[in-house]
Amino acid sequence: MMLKATRHTGLVVTDIDRSISFYEALGLRVWNHETEQGSFISHVVGLSGAVIETAKLKLPDSSLLELLEYKSHPSKRPDGLYPANHHGCSHIAFTVENVEETVNEVVKLGGTLVNAPAISENGKAKVSYCYDLDGILMEIVEEL
Repeated sequence: MMLKATRHTGLVVTDIDRSISFYEALGLRVWNHETEQGSFISHVVGLSGAVIETAKLKLPDSSLLELLEYKSHPSKRPDGLYPANHHGCSHIAFTVENVEETVNEVVKLGGTLVNAPAISENGKAKVSYCYDLDGILMEIVEEL
């Protein structure tokens, strides 16, 4: 098999400091925070003169979430929220201890709730969709 592991999940954000605060409030911790620029990163992302502020945040299971703010090629947040069936990366899912507590915190921090926590048909999970500050869809899952 060619693929060995998931290295990280990257999310493009409009204000990296605001997003770091949001995800830290949900329990992630900054592991690395830097600005990347030069010929290598420009080549990798396919954008000439790329300057990207990045922050890698570690979850308790040691998986990584990478936040990227393109300083040289800023992206605007869409006017509306991306629907769940939007082409491309649909959402990022997090396992939590208490789904109600987590989605309440997301909303308190400025995120948007899609659905109140619902128990899956097989009864093994309680699930809620919500959006972060940039309209990125998150699935919050409590295993029952």
